[in-house]
Amino acid sequence: MLKVGIIGGAGYTAGELVRLLINHPAAEINFVYSTSNAGNKIYAVHQDLVGQTEQAFSDSINPDVDVVFLCLGHGNSTTFLKNNTFSDNTKIIDLSNDFRLHDDALFEGKEFVYGLPELQKEKIESASYIANPGCFATAIQIAILPLAKNILLKNDIHINATTGATGAGVSPSATTHFSWRDNNFSIYKAFTHQHLDEIGESLGSLQNGFDKELYFIPNRGNFSRGIFASVYTDFDGSIEEAYEIYEKFYEDAAFTHVSKNPVHLKQIVNTNNGFIHLQKQGNKILITSVIDNLLKGASGQAIQNMNLVFGLEENLGLNLKSTYF
Repeated sequence: MLKVGIIGGAGYTAGELVRLLINHPAAEINFVYSTSNAGNKIYAVHQDLVGQTEQAFSDSINPDVDVVFLCLGHGNSTTFLKNNTFSDNTKIIDLSNDFRLHDDALFEGKEFVYGLPELQKEKIESASYIANPGCFATAIQIAILPLAKNILLKNDIHINATTGATGAGVSPSATTHFSWRDNNFSIYKAFTHQHLDEIGESLGSLQNGFDKELYFIPNRGNFSRGIFASVYTDFDGSIEEAYEIYEKFYEDAAFTHVSKNPVHLKQIVNTNNGFIHLQKQGNKILITSVIDNLLKGASGQAIQNMNLVFGLEENLGLNLKSTYF
């Protein structure tokens, strides 16, 4: 059994990791580190876990676990790793944005591999340190990577994507509390969202010299979880040719699936799946992509990466069913 540690145990992504790992047949939770909750039962924070675990949060770490997940705020993973040491055999999977970009991937002798299995599964399998992708970045990349692979991104890319309230994290803010979010809809970080950089690097790794603009409008939705992304760009081929490209690209993907029918959030919430639908209008192709921001966009993908790193079945512990109704 793999011994697992979780750093930053009180947040949404840590809660999802605990839920998944409790039922993972090849892993066991060794510690869940949270200085603000040390000594409290995990179920006191993640209240759906009553009856599933009696483990408490810890204020100390075990440096010899097989794998550690960093569920810290952006910028805090770097600080934590500077102040805490793990064994040379411990794999590290970071869920922040600290190590996702090429210029940040090498940190104190540790080389972090960008952890999008649909992009570079073989590199992940041989890696010791993984930078888990961002949630918006995951939804958008699975929508357009097949075009980049076939050198078909000929013009600018327009993206409109909406995320649920959990995308903002567990700490309440002016735009996450119920009375503001309910019956509401808003734009934030238009054209400047931090996930654009990692998307651009991934596209460039498949389509050499990619230099088109990514016009991204992120939205806040009045639902708890999920991302609905619509992407359009130029495409001269037929819809049949487009589906052939996408189906070939994802023929071996464990969780990303191409649908001939329109997709929606209820299909994927509480699963690690990503669903894609294509539509052609004139010389434009519209790609719709849906994922659960906390699973395929964060903790589920992190477990997927853990499975790949340790040579386990990619979908082990991740055969989750959507709560369709």
